[in-house]
Amino acid sequence: MARYEAKYNLGTITSVSPEAQGQPGKRTFRLLLKAGRASVCLWLEKEQLQQLAVYIQEVGEALSQKGLQEPHEPPEEPWPGGPEDIEFKVGKLALGHDTSTNAFLFLVHDVESSENATADLMFWVSLDMAKALSKEAIEVCAAGRPRCFLCGQPINPEGHMCIRSNGHQPLQP
Repeated sequence: MARYEAKYNLGTITSVSPEAQGQPGKRTFRLLLKAGRASVCLWLEKEQLQQLAVYIQEVGEALSQKGLQEPHEPPEEPWPGGPEDIEFKVGKLALGHDTSTNAFLFLVHDVESSENATADLMFWVSLDMAKALSKEAIEVCAAGRPRCFLCGQPINPEGHMCIRSNGHQPLQP
């Protein structure tokens, strides 16, 4: 298993949950993490959350086709340090699956320091926890505005002037 470095290494986290705040069209998204006595709030874009969920789903499906779903020992223990409250906006998020531990490794870069080679935050998520995260993230992202069936753009409560209909007819949600 390759070794990675980060400013904060949370080890294997004990909980993760996606969340959206605000009204559809003006929502902000975040991941809330717990590892030992550390709490983390990662603010991210909706697209980042969606892609994270899709990647986890694809890996989970590939593993089930290969019959590699059995749980393994966690790759690292949870955060052994004292209480920490970490919060930042995600600039870059790298995600990978380690087959030897059947866990996902997250490397997170703050938007302010996303050009640095060293990640700001690193943590592991078990396969079962990652699958639950993926399912919840898809539900959180889907709870927003409905999408136009013609152009795929969000439909606001007051309607939508669809470019695919040449703007001739406003579409209602």
